[in-house]
Amino acid sequence: MRERYPRLEINLDHLHHNMARIVEKCGSHGIQVAGVIKGVNGLTEVAKTFDHAGAAFIASSRLEQLQDAKDAGIEKKMMLIRIPMISEAHDVVNIADISLNSELEVIKALNEAARIEGKLHKVILMADVGDLREGWWDKDELVDVAEYIENKMINIQLVGVGFNVGCYGSTMPTVDKLNELIEIAERIEARIGRELEYISGGATSTLLRIWDGNIPERINLLRIGEGVLQARDLDVYYGYDMSELYQDVFRLKAEVIEVKDKPTHPIGEVGVDAFGHCPVYIDRGIRKRALLGMGKVDYGDPQELLLMEKGIEIIGAASDHTIIDVEDAEKDWKVGDIMTFDVCYATAVYLTASRNVNIEFVK
Repeated sequence: MRERYPRLEINLDHLHHNMARIVEKCGSHGIQVAGVIKGVNGLTEVAKTFDHAGAAFIASSRLEQLQDAKDAGIEKKMMLIRIPMISEAHDVVNIADISLNSELEVIKALNEAARIEGKLHKVILMADVGDLREGWWDKDELVDVAEYIENKMINIQLVGVGFNVGCYGSTMPTVDKLNELIEIAERIEARIGRELEYISGGATSTLLRIWDGNIPERINLLRIGEGVLQARDLDVYYGYDMSELYQDVFRLKAEVIEVKDKPTHPIGEVGVDAFGHCPVYIDRGIRKRALLGMGKVDYGDPQELLLMEKGIEIIGAASDHTIIDVEDAEKDWKVGDIMTFDVCYATAVYLTASRNVNIEFVK
Protein backbone atom coordinates (compact mmCIF):
# COMPACT_ATOMS: atom_id res chain seq x y z
CA MET A 1 0.00 0.00 0.00
CA ARG A 2 1.26 3.46 -0.87
CA GLU A 3 2.53 5.35 2.17
CA ARG A 4 0.97 8.72 2.85
CA TYR A 5 2.45 11.72 4.61
CA PRO A 6 2.59 13.40 7.02
CA ARG A 7 2.55 10.23 9.08
CA LEU A 8 2.58 9.78 12.85
CA GLU A 9 3.93 6.40 13.92
CA ILE A 10 2.97 5.18 17.40
CA ASN A 11 4.92 2.27 18.86
CA LEU A 12 2.40 0.31 20.92
CA ASP A 13 4.99 -2.08 22.37
CA HIS A 14 6.99 0.80 23.79
CA LEU A 15 3.80 2.44 25.02
CA HIS A 16 2.77 -0.78 26.78
CA HIS A 17 6.17 -1.01 28.42
CA ASN A 18 5.93 2.57 29.70
CA MET A 19 2.48 2.14 31.21
CA ALA A 20 3.33 -1.23 32.74
CA ARG A 21 6.48 0.22 34.30
CA ILE A 22 4.63 3.25 35.71
CA VAL A 23 1.89 0.99 37.08
CA GLU A 24 4.57 -1.18 38.72
CA LYS A 25 6.47 1.75 40.26
CA CYS A 26 3.31 3.44 41.50
CA GLY A 27 1.92 0.12 42.72
CA SER A 28 4.95 -0.37 44.95
CA HIS A 29 3.70 2.72 46.83
CA GLY A 30 0.08 1.53 46.92
CA ILE A 31 -0.92 3.93 44.14
CA GLN A 32 -3.30 3.20 41.27
CA VAL A 33 -2.85 4.82 37.86
CA ALA A 34 -5.52 6.44 35.73
CA GLY A 35 -4.29 6.32 32.14
CA VAL A 36 -5.01 9.70 30.56
CA ILE A 37 -5.78 9.50 26.82
CA LYS A 38 -6.52 13.15 26.06
CA GLY A 39 -2.93 13.70 24.88
CA VAL A 40 -3.68 11.57 21.82
CA ASN A 41 -7.28 12.72 21.41
CA GLY A 42 -8.54 9.45 22.82
CA LEU A 43 -7.10 7.09 20.20
CA THR A 44 -8.68 3.76 21.07
CA GLU A 45 -5.52 1.76 20.32
CA VAL A 46 -3.74 3.81 22.96
CA ALA A 47 -6.63 3.33 25.40
CA LYS A 48 -6.52 -0.43 24.81
CA THR A 49 -2.78 -0.45 25.43
CA PHE A 50 -3.24 1.42 28.70
CA ASP A 51 -5.91 -1.09 29.67
CA HIS A 52 -3.78 -4.14 28.87
CA ALA A 53 -0.77 -2.64 30.67
CA GLY A 54 -2.65 -2.35 33.95
CA ALA A 55 -4.14 1.13 34.23
CA ALA A 56 -6.90 1.11 36.83
CA PHE A 57 -8.98 3.74 35.00
CA ILE A 58 -9.17 5.19 31.51
CA ALA A 59 -9.28 8.96 31.93
CA SER A 60 -9.90 11.95 29.69
CA SER A 61 -11.18 15.49 29.72
CA ARG A 62 -13.52 14.66 26.82
CA LEU A 63 -16.62 12.52 27.16
CA GLU A 64 -16.46 11.58 23.48
CA GLN A 65 -13.08 9.96 24.04
CA LEU A 66 -14.36 7.97 26.99
CA GLN A 67 -17.34 6.81 24.95
CA ASP A 68 -15.02 5.70 22.15
CA ALA A 69 -13.00 3.70 24.68
CA LYS A 70 -16.16 1.99 25.93
CA ASP A 71 -17.31 1.30 22.37
CA ALA A 72 -13.91 -0.31 21.72
CA GLY A 73 -14.73 -2.90 24.37
CA ILE A 74 -12.68 -1.52 27.24
CA GLU A 75 -14.32 -2.48 30.52
CA LYS A 76 -12.17 -0.45 32.92
CA LYS A 77 -13.88 2.36 34.82
CA MET A 78 -14.01 5.66 32.93
CA MET A 79 -12.90 8.87 34.64
CA LEU A 80 -13.78 12.40 33.49
CA ILE A 81 -10.90 14.61 34.60
CA ARG A 82 -12.23 17.95 33.35
CA ILE A 83 -14.84 19.56 35.60
CA PRO A 84 -18.25 18.70 34.07
CA MET A 85 -20.59 21.22 32.51
CA ILE A 86 -24.17 21.30 33.82
CA SER A 87 -25.38 20.99 30.23
CA GLU A 88 -23.71 17.58 29.87
CA ALA A 89 -24.81 16.12 33.21
CA HIS A 90 -26.81 13.27 31.67
CA ASP A 91 -23.93 12.33 29.37
CA VAL A 92 -21.49 12.43 32.29
CA VAL A 93 -23.43 9.92 34.39
CA ASN A 94 -24.07 7.65 31.40
CA ILE A 95 -20.49 7.62 30.09
CA ALA A 96 -18.19 8.26 33.05
CA ASP A 97 -18.15 6.16 36.20
CA ILE A 98 -16.35 8.86 38.16
CA SER A 99 -15.71 12.58 37.65
CA LEU A 100 -13.63 15.33 39.22
CA ASN A 101 -15.75 18.21 40.53
CA SER A 102 -15.41 21.67 42.04
CA GLU A 103 -18.94 23.17 42.00
CA LEU A 104 -21.85 22.10 44.19
CA GLU A 105 -24.39 23.22 41.58
CA VAL A 106 -22.82 20.91 39.03
CA ILE A 107 -22.84 18.01 41.48
CA LYS A 108 -26.53 18.67 42.18
CA ALA A 109 -27.16 18.46 38.42
CA LEU A 110 -25.22 15.19 38.28
CA ASN A 111 -27.26 13.85 41.19
CA GLU A 112 -30.52 14.66 39.43
CA ALA A 113 -29.30 13.22 36.13
CA ALA A 114 -28.14 10.07 37.88
CA ARG A 115 -31.56 9.78 39.58
CA ILE A 116 -33.34 10.01 36.22
CA GLU A 117 -30.92 7.60 34.53
CA GLY A 118 -30.96 5.15 37.43
CA LYS A 119 -27.21 5.53 38.09
CA LEU A 120 -24.91 5.93 41.05
CA HIS A 121 -22.19 8.36 40.00
CA LYS A 122 -18.92 8.71 41.89
CA VAL A 123 -17.17 12.03 42.47
CA ILE A 124 -13.77 13.24 43.57
CA LEU A 125 -13.82 16.74 45.03
CA MET A 126 -10.97 18.95 43.85
CA ALA A 127 -9.01 21.23 46.17
CA ASP A 128 -7.00 24.17 44.85
CA VAL A 129 -3.71 24.28 46.74
CA GLY A 130 -2.11 26.99 44.63
CA ASP A 131 -2.10 26.05 40.94
CA LEU A 132 -5.21 28.25 40.56
CA ARG A 133 -7.08 26.19 38.02
CA GLU A 134 -9.97 24.05 39.29
CA GLY A 135 -10.85 23.27 42.86
CA TRP A 136 -12.16 24.80 46.08
CA TRP A 137 -9.89 27.52 47.43
CA ASP A 138 -11.99 27.80 50.59
CA LYS A 139 -11.29 24.49 52.32
CA ASP A 140 -14.02 25.00 54.92
CA GLU A 141 -16.52 25.21 52.07
CA LEU A 142 -15.03 22.06 50.54
CA VAL A 143 -15.56 20.14 53.79
CA ASP A 144 -19.12 21.46 54.03
CA VAL A 145 -19.84 20.34 50.46
CA ALA A 146 -18.46 16.89 51.22
CA GLU A 147 -20.80 16.60 54.21
CA TYR A 148 -23.73 17.80 52.11
CA ILE A 149 -23.07 15.16 49.45
CA GLU A 150 -22.67 12.45 52.07
CA ASN A 151 -25.94 13.27 53.84
CA LYS A 152 -28.21 14.72 51.16
CA MET A 153 -27.45 13.04 47.83
CA ILE A 154 -28.79 9.62 46.96
CA ASN A 155 -27.29 9.15 43.50
CA ILE A 156 -23.85 10.66 44.11
CA GLN A 157 -21.17 8.77 45.99
CA LEU A 158 -18.26 10.77 47.40
CA VAL A 159 -15.16 8.62 46.87
CA GLY A 160 -12.25 10.98 47.26
CA VAL A 161 -10.43 14.28 47.02
CA GLY A 162 -7.78 15.41 44.62
CA PHE A 163 -5.79 18.33 43.32
CA ASN A 164 -4.09 19.53 40.18
CA VAL A 165 -0.61 21.03 40.09
CA GLY A 166 1.94 21.72 37.38
CA CYS A 167 -0.58 22.91 34.79
CA TYR A 168 -1.87 26.48 34.77
CA GLY A 169 0.13 27.79 37.71
CA SER A 170 3.19 25.54 37.25
CA THR A 171 3.21 24.73 40.97
CA MET A 172 5.23 21.72 42.06
CA PRO A 173 3.88 18.58 43.76
CA THR A 174 6.04 19.01 46.83
CA VAL A 175 5.70 16.77 49.85
CA ASP A 176 4.16 19.74 51.69
CA LYS A 177 1.49 20.18 48.99
CA LEU A 178 0.65 16.48 49.04
CA ASN A 179 0.42 16.50 52.83
CA GLU A 180 -1.87 19.51 52.57
CA LEU A 181 -4.19 17.43 50.38
CA ILE A 182 -4.06 14.56 52.87
CA GLU A 183 -4.98 16.95 55.69
CA ILE A 184 -8.00 18.11 53.69
CA ALA A 185 -9.01 14.47 53.17
CA GLU A 186 -8.70 13.78 56.87
CA ARG A 187 -10.87 16.79 57.71
CA ILE A 188 -13.53 15.42 55.39
CA GLU A 189 -13.21 11.93 56.85
CA ALA A 190 -13.62 13.29 60.36
CA ARG A 191 -16.77 15.14 59.27
CA ILE A 192 -18.44 12.24 57.40
CA GLY A 193 -17.24 9.51 59.74
CA ARG A 194 -15.59 7.20 57.19
CA GLU A 195 -12.43 6.87 55.12
CA LEU A 196 -12.28 8.15 51.57
CA GLU A 197 -11.41 5.64 48.87
CA TYR A 198 -9.09 7.91 46.86
CA ILE A 199 -6.66 10.72 47.52
CA SER A 200 -5.56 11.74 44.04
CA GLY A 201 -2.27 13.59 44.19
CA GLY A 202 -2.06 15.03 40.72
CA ALA A 203 -0.68 13.92 37.39
CA THR A 204 2.66 13.29 35.64
CA SER A 205 4.58 15.88 37.63
CA THR A 206 3.86 13.93 40.83
CA LEU A 207 5.99 11.12 39.43
CA LEU A 208 8.85 13.24 40.79
CA ARG A 209 7.85 12.01 44.22
CA ILE A 210 7.72 8.40 43.00
CA TRP A 211 11.22 8.64 41.53
CA ASP A 212 12.49 10.29 44.74
CA GLY A 213 10.71 7.73 46.91
CA ASN A 214 9.14 10.36 49.17
CA ILE A 215 5.47 10.38 48.21
CA PRO A 216 3.24 10.47 51.33
CA GLU A 217 1.64 7.14 52.11
CA ARG A 218 -2.02 8.08 51.78
CA ILE A 219 -1.74 9.28 48.19
CA ASN A 220 -3.20 6.37 46.25
CA LEU A 221 -4.24 7.62 42.80
CA LEU A 222 -2.36 9.49 40.06
CA ARG A 223 -3.63 10.59 36.65
CA ILE A 224 -0.81 9.92 34.17
CA GLY A 225 -0.63 10.92 30.50
CA GLU A 226 2.63 12.54 29.37
CA GLY A 227 4.70 10.44 31.75
CA VAL A 228 3.68 7.37 29.75
CA LEU A 229 3.21 8.82 26.28
CA GLN A 230 6.47 10.77 26.04
CA ALA A 231 8.22 10.26 29.40
CA ARG A 232 10.08 13.47 28.63
CA ASP A 233 9.00 16.23 31.03
CA LEU A 234 10.77 14.88 34.12
CA ASP A 235 13.91 14.37 32.06
CA VAL A 236 14.00 17.65 30.12
CA TYR A 237 12.72 20.06 32.77
CA TYR A 238 13.92 18.50 36.02
CA GLY A 239 16.90 16.38 35.03
CA TYR A 240 15.55 13.02 36.16
CA ASP A 241 16.88 9.78 34.67
CA MET A 242 13.99 8.33 32.67
CA SER A 243 16.08 5.73 30.86
CA GLU A 244 13.85 2.89 32.08
CA LEU A 245 11.06 4.31 29.90
CA TYR A 246 10.92 4.67 26.13
CA GLN A 247 10.91 8.23 24.80
CA ASP A 248 10.36 7.15 21.19
CA VAL A 249 6.72 6.10 21.30
CA PHE A 250 5.98 8.72 18.64
CA ARG A 251 7.73 9.49 15.36
CA LEU A 252 6.51 12.10 12.90
CA LYS A 253 7.47 11.69 9.24
CA ALA A 254 6.98 14.41 6.62
CA GLU A 255 7.71 14.54 2.90
CA VAL A 256 9.96 17.14 1.27
CA ILE A 257 8.00 18.91 -1.48
CA GLU A 258 10.49 21.61 -2.53
CA VAL A 259 14.25 22.18 -2.24
CA LYS A 260 15.68 25.51 -3.42
CA ASP A 261 18.32 28.12 -2.66
CA LYS A 262 16.56 31.28 -1.51
CA PRO A 263 17.18 34.53 0.41
CA THR A 264 16.69 34.32 4.18
CA HIS A 265 14.95 37.70 4.46
CA PRO A 266 11.63 38.44 2.72
CA ILE A 267 11.92 40.71 -0.30
CA GLY A 268 9.57 43.70 -0.16
CA GLU A 269 7.65 45.55 2.51
CA VAL A 270 6.99 43.28 5.51
CA GLY A 271 3.62 43.23 7.30
CA VAL A 272 2.07 40.38 9.26
CA ASP A 273 2.07 36.68 8.47
CA ALA A 274 -0.96 34.44 7.85
CA PHE A 275 -1.59 34.20 11.59
CA GLY A 276 -1.37 37.93 12.28
CA HIS A 277 2.12 37.78 13.77
CA CYS A 278 5.15 39.92 13.00
CA PRO A 279 8.11 37.51 12.85
CA VAL A 280 11.70 38.72 13.06
CA TYR A 281 13.72 37.71 10.01
CA ILE A 282 17.51 37.50 10.06
CA ASP A 283 19.36 38.06 6.79
CA ARG A 284 21.84 35.19 6.42
CA GLY A 285 22.21 35.48 2.68
CA ILE A 286 21.23 32.77 0.21
CA ARG A 287 20.71 29.35 1.82
CA LYS A 288 19.24 26.03 0.79
CA ARG A 289 15.75 25.45 2.15
CA ALA A 290 13.39 22.48 2.10
CA LEU A 291 9.62 22.73 2.27
CA LEU A 292 7.66 19.99 4.01
CA GLY A 293 4.06 19.10 3.18
CA MET A 294 2.69 19.84 6.64
CA GLY A 295 2.11 23.00 8.64
CA LYS A 296 0.79 24.63 11.77
CA VAL A 297 -2.71 23.25 11.32
CA ASP A 298 -1.21 19.78 11.69
CA TYR A 299 1.15 20.19 14.65
CA GLY A 300 0.75 23.64 16.23
CA ASP A 301 4.03 25.39 17.01
CA PRO A 302 6.93 24.53 14.64
CA GLN A 303 9.44 25.33 17.38
CA GLU A 304 8.08 22.40 19.37
CA LEU A 305 8.99 19.92 16.64
CA LEU A 306 11.95 17.95 17.99
CA LEU A 307 14.73 17.60 15.44
CA MET A 308 16.31 14.23 14.70
CA GLU A 309 18.04 14.90 11.39
CA LYS A 310 21.54 16.35 11.69
CA GLY A 311 22.45 19.84 10.49
CA ILE A 312 18.93 21.11 9.86
CA GLU A 313 17.09 24.07 11.38
CA ILE A 314 13.40 24.95 11.50
CA ILE A 315 12.97 28.41 10.01
CA GLY A 316 9.21 28.73 10.35
CA ALA A 317 5.86 27.53 9.07
CA ALA A 318 2.55 28.54 7.57
CA SER A 319 -0.76 26.70 7.69
CA ASP A 320 0.29 23.89 5.38
CA HIS A 321 4.05 24.26 4.86
CA THR A 322 7.08 23.92 7.11
CA ILE A 323 10.33 25.62 6.10
CA ILE A 324 13.58 23.88 7.00
CA ASP A 325 17.12 25.25 6.53
CA VAL A 326 19.15 22.36 5.09
CA GLU A 327 22.24 24.33 4.03
CA ASP A 328 24.42 22.64 6.65
CA ALA A 329 22.65 19.27 6.61
CA GLU A 330 24.73 16.10 6.49
CA LYS A 331 22.26 14.67 3.99
CA ASP A 332 21.69 16.07 0.50
CA TRP A 333 17.95 16.53 0.79
CA LYS A 334 15.85 15.94 -2.34
CA VAL A 335 12.18 16.30 -3.25
CA GLY A 336 10.36 13.18 -2.13
CA ASP A 337 12.71 12.46 0.80
CA ILE A 338 11.17 11.80 4.21
CA MET A 339 12.21 13.85 7.23
CA THR A 340 11.67 12.41 10.72
CA PHE A 341 10.90 14.29 13.94
CA ASP A 342 10.45 13.36 17.58
CA VAL A 343 7.20 14.52 19.16
CA CYS A 344 6.49 16.33 22.43
CA TYR A 345 3.16 16.24 24.28
CA ALA A 346 1.68 19.42 22.80
CA THR A 347 2.62 18.40 19.27
CA ALA A 348 1.03 14.97 19.72
CA VAL A 349 -2.24 16.61 20.75
CA TYR A 350 -2.37 18.54 17.47
CA LEU A 351 -1.17 15.66 15.28
CA THR A 352 -3.71 13.18 16.56
CA ALA A 353 -6.51 15.69 15.98
CA SER A 354 -5.55 16.51 12.38
CA ARG A 355 -7.42 14.77 9.57
CA ASN A 356 -4.40 15.41 7.36
CA VAL A 357 -2.06 13.29 9.47
CA ASN A 358 -1.99 9.56 8.81
CA ILE A 359 -1.64 7.56 12.02
CA GLU A 360 0.11 4.21 11.91
CA PHE A 361 0.46 1.87 14.87
CA VAL A 362 3.72 -0.07 14.87
CA LYS A 363 5.32 -2.65 17.15
